[in-house]
Parts: sequence; structure tokens; C-alpha cells
Amino acid sequence: MFSRAITALRSLVFYAGYFVATILISLICMTVFWFIPLKRRFFLYSLWCQFVLFWLRVTCGVRYDIQGLEHIPKTPVVALSTHQSAWETIFLYYQLSPVCPILKKELLKIPFWGWAMRLQKPIAIDRSKPREAGRSLLVQGKARLNDGLSVVIFPEGTRSPVGTIKAFSRGGAKLAVSAKATALPVIHNAGYCWPAHTMMKRPGVIRVRFGPTIDTEGKTASEVAQAYATWVADNQEVITQDSQ
Repeated sequence: MFSRAITALRSLVFYAGYFVATILISLICMTVFWFIPLKRRFFLYSLWCQFVLFWLRVTCGVRYDIQGLEHIPKTPVVALSTHQSAWETIFLYYQLSPVCPILKKELLKIPFWGWAMRLQKPIAIDRSKPREAGRSLLVQGKARLNDGLSVVIFPEGTRSPVGTIKAFSRGGAKLAVSAKATALPVIHNAGYCWPAHTMMKRPGVIRVRFGPTIDTEGKTASEVAQAYATWVADNQEVITQDSQ
């Protein structure tokens, strides 16, 4: 009981700093984004991501271990990642920057954060209209890749419970094939320390693994999606291993 109270207190301290930093960086971005090129805008949000990861370690004892950094190319990629929490969106935005965010269009209405995010030309999709969302992902995603930005996609669509994996959609694979872009597989166990649907943060080590890139030339979307699914299955110990 005492341990849970300490965890809750540390989580509250984390969120206090998190919200203040988010408001500050959003205000700065809304002020200066009008005067700087698109690619340079990502540097400011990358700083915010670094602060969040640092603050999470200081307040909640959440660290991370990365494997496979050598697999990340210097050219834009379509990153295909498992999805357990909000942590990986922050981490991948920092690690693969400049990255074009893909988000639900209603998130752009969030005060400060959503307003600033509009200025980064995100791919905002309407999940209530799957066909329209799929077309938007292909058209806008291809344009962002041509602009030199990577795109991060979570083929599971929504966050999975810790230790499990949902069925993968082919949207990310379709984008990679259509844009003739390299696909970068990612797997992690972030849900152990940053569980979905709760404010509690558990101390521990989040393990992230980047795999060898998947060449999309001459492949169909189904083949690319299957290659990613096979790699995830071969590396499933990452999502099931303890975070301590």
C-alpha cells in the first residue's frame, strides 16, 4: 500500500512537470513556427521529447535500453512499431526526428499542444471513416516522405495490453510500398512502465529493439506486412520480458 502511494505521488510530480513543459513548448512553437522552415520546427519538439524522457527517469525511475540503433538509416523511413502506451510515440518522435506525426484529427483541438501540432503538418485522420483515413495516410504520408520526413505507424491501430499483440493492419506497409520507402521494424515493452489508461508510472527499464530494415522494392504490401509480422514474432521476447 505504501509503495503504491509513493508510485502515485511520483507519477503526479511527473505529470506536473509534463504539463508545464508541454504548455511552454507549445507556446514557443506557436510563436516561432511561422518564421522557420518545416524541418527546423522538429528540433523544438525533439527537445520536448528529450525533456519528457529525462523527467520520467528522474521522477518515476523509468529508464530505457535500446538495441539495434545501427539499423536506423539516415534516409526517411516508414517505422512500423508495436503499440502499448504513449511512451513510444514520444521516444520514436525524438529518436527518428524529423518525423511526421500521425494522429486522430480531434487531438488537434487540444489547447496549446494540438494548436502547435497543427503547424507541423501532421497526418490527421478520421478513424470513423476508415477508407478516407486510408487514402489520407497514403497521399499525405507519401508527400511527407518526399519532403524528407519519416513516418511512424502503429499497425495494431490501438494500444495493446502488456505482453500481447493485436492483429496488424497493412496501412503502413501500403504506404512504404507506394512511396518506395524503407520500412523499419520496431518492438518494445513500454506498457510495463507506462501502462495505457492510467496515470500511474512504474519504475523499470523499457526495452526497445530496432530490426534490420525491410526493403520494399518489388514487394507487395502483403509481403512487407508479413515480413514485419514475422520479425515481431521472432523478437516477441522483448514485449514479454520483465522491465526490471
